[in-house]
Amino acid sequence: MTDNRKDSVTFHKVTEDEAGQRIDNFLMRLLKGVPKSHLYRILRSGEVRVNKGRIDASYRLEGGDELRIPPVRVAERAEKAVPAGHFPIVFEDDALLVINKPAGVAVHGGSGVSFGVIEQLRRARPEARYLELVHRLDRETSGLLMVAKKRSALVKLHEMIRNDVPQKRYFALGLGAWPSDVNHVRLPLYKWHTPEGEKRVRVQEGGQYAHTVFKVIERFADLTLVEALLKTGRTHQIRVHMQAIGCPIAGDERYGDFAANRELARDGLKRMFLHAASLKLPHPLTGEPLELNAPLPTDLTSYIEKLRSHG
Repeated sequence: MTDNRKDSVTFHKVTEDEAGQRIDNFLMRLLKGVPKSHLYRILRSGEVRVNKGRIDASYRLEGGDELRIPPVRVAERAEKAVPAGHFPIVFEDDALLVINKPAGVAVHGGSGVSFGVIEQLRRARPEARYLELVHRLDRETSGLLMVAKKRSALVKLHEMIRNDVPQKRYFALGLGAWPSDVNHVRLPLYKWHTPEGEKRVRVQEGGQYAHTVFKVIERFADLTLVEALLKTGRTHQIRVHMQAIGCPIAGDERYGDFAANRELARDGLKRMFLHAASLKLPHPLTGEPLELNAPLPTDLTSYIEKLRSHG
């Protein structure tokens, strides 16, 4: 990346790895600490130019574009508020990073969260030219999370996800006895928002097609450990499918049994029992088969051992 300063104005030439991004998203990463409202103001006013011409916030960068960026005041406190994040690395090369995300950490800032995994990774790797989330995990879900290190890898991975190529397997603990005749759940999912603006999903005709394959791993007195294989990747798919068949995820504060969750918390389960355990897909650039695994974290394995000890 080459920057030349002239009279406090920055000129930046877009690289091939940076191409394809919306200019508003690019500026948010380039000008860390500058309020979003200010970024959109300088875009609307034409102070930001591409190849000497005006553009709007939805413009997608092309390789070789020359950006003119006006002088801006960076709020250093906002930058320092994001701590560098170091997460367990499951796989890394020059195109792809896969980490084992802990529970309780959002993947990105927003909706009342000032920063997440991606902002922490960028803070920890200031030399990285490109770091973008490939997909998302809910804040309370632990496990495998993919981050693209090249634009070409991100584009290919998104294409694979649209075609349901990656095989994602999760472990979940359901409340109640899993129905013995249920393996494939194919129920349409509809996204909506509460009056408070919270995103929710429910089973509803006309919603997006969703398919999950479940396999019982172990049964307990009033809980069932299952493996869930995603055949499609819809928002909150496993959580809503398990709720719909009467076996909601233990500790799920959005779609679960709230009274039962309080009892589980007293018994030692302090979080939602959902873990992204394995990922199988071809490498986005080389095509090499990748099979990645993240074992159950210690808090969940300890709870399973406790259930076993109770008979």
